[in-house]
Amino acid sequence: MKTLYIVRHAKSSWDYSSVKDHDRPLKERGINDAHLISKFLAKNIQRPDVFISSSANRALHTGIIFCENFSYPMSNLKISKQLYSFSDGYLVKTVKALDDNFDSAIIFSHDHGINTFVNKYGNKPIAHVATCGVIGIQFDEKYWKNIKKGATILVEFPKYHK
Repeated sequence: MKTLYIVRHAKSSWDYSSVKDHDRPLKERGINDAHLISKFLAKNIQRPDVFISSSANRALHTGIIFCENFSYPMSNLKISKQLYSFSDGYLVKTVKALDDNFDSAIIFSHDHGINTFVNKYGNKPIAHVATCGVIGIQFDEKYWKNIKKGATILVEFPKYHK
């Protein structure tokens, strides 16, 4: 059995027109939402075996907040430039390449790729994964490379906790 949690980065700021998209920071609301959701999850799910983040500032900052609240060593947070993509291709490749010694993983990524992924691999249609939304999918597989359709076991958005 393999369990995957996909997290869309928290709300980012568009206040800095000179900042490249890759470097956009989180808004205060995003920081607060990341703490809210990660603290809730830390109490309600087993800590994932591996944390992986897109290299984009907003995803990485979200991942760091989750590491803090899950007591996961930040030095173990894996950073992937490939996850800074807005299609599900690199997300699929990242998941299927996970070490099979990990039974669970949490990945911090971006909008369109996440929406496509969770609807393709989960069994519950989700119209839109909101910022800092977390979708959990469980796969009845021994090897990550073999994942196909799984069971959507978790759908959490910040608005459910405010």
